Amino acid sequence: MRIEQDVKLDFKDVLIRPKRSTLASRQDVDIRREFKFKWSKNTFHGVPVVAANMDGVGTFEMARAFEENGQGLTVAIHKHYPPEEIIEFFSQEGANSVWYSLGVVERDVEKLESVMKGLKNKKGRTLDKLCIDVANGYSEPFAEFVAKIRDKYPDIVIMAGNVVTGEMTEQLLLNGADVVKVGIGPGSVCTTRKMTGVGYPQLSAIIECADSAHGLSGLVCADGGCTVPGDVAKAFGAGSDFVMLGGMLAGHAQSEADIVEESGDRYVSFYGMSSEDAMNKHAGGVASYRASEGKTVRIKFRGDVKDTLQDILGGLRSACTYVGAKTLKQLSKRTTFVRVTQQINNIFGSD
Repeated sequence: MRIEQDVKLDFKDVLIRPKRSTLASRQDVDIRREFKFKWSKNTFHGVPVVAANMDGVGTFEMARAFEENGQGLTVAIHKHYPPEEIIEFFSQEGANSVWYSLGVVERDVEKLESVMKGLKNKKGRTLDKLCIDVANGYSEPFAEFVAKIRDKYPDIVIMAGNVVTGEMTEQLLLNGADVVKVGIGPGSVCTTRKMTGVGYPQLSAIIECADSAHGLSGLVCADGGCTVPGDVAKAFGAGSDFVMLGGMLAGHAQSEADIVEESGDRYVSFYGMSSEDAMNKHAGGVASYRASEGKTVRIKFRGDVKDTLQDILGGLRSACTYVGAKTLKQLSKRTTFVRVTQQINNIFGSD
């Protein structure tokens, strides 16, 4: 046993210090990024915000909404769509805005192969982005699985995770990942920290993992912990290349969830992908050897996602103007975090 004495920080522990700027307007800020990848020869050009691969967020409808937004946002579609629906979607819509998600069991590999074959037969656009997703990215079999997928699909962009430390970020990059997903336990409907005591404050995790990744020409995606647009700005300021959002995008018309009316208000259920509800739906229940590490919440229906996207992207542009960053790429170079004990004035609530 050992104890690390240095302080680790989360989004709530800091604010971004404003700096002198020559920018006259938020309109002057370009929040699109262009990325080349460590392994794949593909490139990315767009706003590097990703909808999480969760049932109520990573949906076909969300992908269509992101495509209509026109700024290059992407969606990691959840892995529970049948292969034929995925093939049909990609054949009609194209793959510009979508990451295909998979786990590490054999049926996930077989499903991916089936989808690839189906798209080839339809002569449609093939998949160009994969999100290999497990709760615990520290197992050796997971790193080996990433290497296996890289060998099989050398041209595809691979995002893999989740991890929270530099050494495992490096391992996944060396094994074939282009982007490493960072975050264990910070999500709004994740209870891993409560159930296991395992985790890492998200801001420090991003800073440390980004430093390790960039030294190897790799990228990171901050996954979890963002509750307001300012947290998204902090994640980019800390060095993250992509930011994945779940709870902030939940409850919208694009969630493909049932809407329940009660006392004149409309509500939608939102659950973590390791929750009892998710396992009952997709795995026939909670296995005897494990516990639920997610929860289910009921949130007010939030309408179309376009207004939420405007809030998130508008807040991000504004953050850039406060520190004099003309582009999103410059934000991390212009960011200085200050330690705080209070974020906002709550006299009229926290909304």
